Amino acid sequence: MITSRNPHDPADVVGQWPEAGDAEVAAAVDRAAAAAGGWTATSAPARAAALTAAAAALEGRAAAVTDLVIREVGKPRSEAAGEVARGIAILRYFAQAALLPDGDTLPPASPGALLMARHRPVGVTGLVTPWNFPVAIPLWKAAPSLAFGNATVLKPSEESPAVALLLAEILGAHLPAGVFQVVLGAGDTGRALTANPGVAAISFTGSVRAGRDVVARAAGRGTRVQAEMGGQNASVVLADADLERAAAAIAYAAMGYAGQKCTATSRIIVQDAVYGKFRDHLTAAVAALGVVDPGQESTLVGPVITERARDSALAAVAGSGGTVLAGGAALDAVGFYLAPTLVELDSPEGPLATEEVFAPVAALLGADSAESAVRIANGVRYGLVTSLFTQDLGRALRLADQFDAGMVRVNAPTAGVDFHAPFGGAKQSSYGPREQGLAARDFYTETRTVTIVP
Repeated sequence: MITSRNPHDPADVVGQWPEAGDAEVAAAVDRAAAAAGGWTATSAPARAAALTAAAAALEGRAAAVTDLVIREVGKPRSEAAGEVARGIAILRYFAQAALLPDGDTLPPASPGALLMARHRPVGVTGLVTPWNFPVAIPLWKAAPSLAFGNATVLKPSEESPAVALLLAEILGAHLPAGVFQVVLGAGDTGRALTANPGVAAISFTGSVRAGRDVVARAAGRGTRVQAEMGGQNASVVLADADLERAAAAIAYAAMGYAGQKCTATSRIIVQDAVYGKFRDHLTAAVAALGVVDPGQESTLVGPVITERARDSALAAVAGSGGTVLAGGAALDAVGFYLAPTLVELDSPEGPLATEEVFAPVAALLGADSAESAVRIANGVRYGLVTSLFTQDLGRALRLADQFDAGMVRVNAPTAGVDFHAPFGGAKQSSYGPREQGLAARDFYTETRTVTIVP
């Protein structure tokens, strides 16, 4: 059995469900394979209409889904409502994407012949998703998979099964039986799904360790795979930046939703000329963030997902060797709360400066120049997103090309992405093709070249 608990009140059990074993996963994949042919043959306008109807259904139940997200994963109300709205927009976007041209015509070698390259669905896709965005991440994977004609099996995190089941209920009402299914469980369930030979493409979001395992299993049987595996994201503040604006943006990017985003700011690298002044602005901004009860509109931080996650974050702070400027301790509350924590480091070493902590914890570092700041930002194994704060547009454009990151944001927080733009990182943050936007079609379809000679 898997048990879902409210991180704000661990005594509140959201639900319990049996974990899907190998046989249950195989049965789900078989049902998806049986349904895939009919869904592929369904016209693009009909698939678009189904996703549009699903978006309307999700919108009609937005309040209930929002409340469940708050309860199950502790997301602050403002962010939970925003995530549901984003899920609705994702469904509508890919409903329209289904109507895009499905290929190209090319100049043939033979006069009078027709040469075409057309996108075709791959068949059955397997999705493995985390708990921190229990609506948006499953939908930004499932919506393009379904829009382009694939049957889809979702394995959500064991920390967010209730939201996944509610999504399946909402979407399933507008899809043929077997086209979209959910299997519940932890690592063994995910491994059973990703190892199943009936799964033609695997999309994963989670830890580096689990992602590497997924990639190895998929590569071993020649299956297409994409894996998004987190970040250790830097915000670089140069001497000419608007310091108050940068501090407010970075504080929320680092601590909002208890720092439980792969795009959260983990390191703040500040040019020495303004280091002391910016440190004061940032410390005040972090200390001012509201923390408890994610159900309240004013809450910005909320609890971390489990007691183990909180203990791990506190251990990283204790092992950093730095000076705690704000927070640094668990809160005296029933739930899994950790005060927003800012730690000043003398060097870019230790867990806070090199590893993803996934909690409301960030490290503050100095740099003697913009070039030094870039070197520090690039000096980790991750490369998801980097923010740069400066008022010099020319320098911003020049430095943007020097960051080892899949996404660079200028005068904007690391957290926050556009679902219609490609999403993914460099180095160990990502493997395989990009997600979201029109880039998703390249992953969820394969190109078939057709030559017709009269």
